[in-house]
Amino acid sequence: MSVRIIRTQDWADPVPPARREVRTATPELPDDTKPPVLFVPGFGHGAWAYAEHWMEHAAGRGFAVHAVSPRGHGGSEPAPRATLRAYAHDVVQVAAALPHQAVLVGHGAGALVVAHALARYPARAGVLAAPVFGGWATLGLALRRNLFGTLPAAFGGRLRLTRRQLFSRDLPDPAARGYLGRIGHASARAQWELLRARPPEQPVGDPPVLVVGTPDDRVVPRTALDNVARRYGGAPLLFPGMGHDLMLDARWQEPLDAILDWLEKGDH
Repeated sequence: MSVRIIRTQDWADPVPPARREVRTATPELPDDTKPPVLFVPGFGHGAWAYAEHWMEHAAGRGFAVHAVSPRGHGGSEPAPRATLRAYAHDVVQVAAALPHQAVLVGHGAGALVVAHALARYPARAGVLAAPVFGGWATLGLALRRNLFGTLPAAFGGRLRLTRRQLFSRDLPDPAARGYLGRIGHASARAQWELLRARPPEQPVGDPPVLVVGTPDDRVVPRTALDNVARRYGGAPLLFPGMGHDLMLDARWQEPLDAILDWLEKGDH
């Protein structure tokens, strides 16, 4: 495994600073044996997506948890020209400011952002939930299942995902509509970079990486889940019957408990 030491672009074209939203939930009884967890949302989502369920539940299990909204997302500063590199920069900056080495958890396209961040930050572990690593195969699936919501994104417009793509039928319609109404969009440049699918570099320090998802995902093909997991030396942990937005769907607790169990049982 090779790790890049010098990145010319970082000093020739540094990422500009931006105000970032970070939400935090802490356990009533801090447990120093458990690493802090930093949640990273996917495109269009913000820290709010984790604050709905996952943050308080993880804190209840003794983990200090944080969620960052990368620039242009949630309550962070608008950034209409942001790049994937800028999103990864935001994650690294927040993680580096935590008092202990953190676990990075990314969802959707946020999993790709975490994968890029892992090449720059020596995380305790990484978790890639329903990872969207891009490429034309993912675009083809999205076009087949949501032509009019996906096609504008290929030309710099806004990506609009449907209830059926994001959630299972078990999630009540009022909740689904509420979540859909809160979803924004990433920058056109970042969306285009996602389609180009530049593979992330190898993680610094070879941390363990867990891939979780659902075989019923209508955004991420099952083959893509297998490929991402294989890249990190494992197989995906699957939760049938769930939608793409694992942290918001009706059975949100199941994948989160599995992630926390994995962190507790492993040497992370």
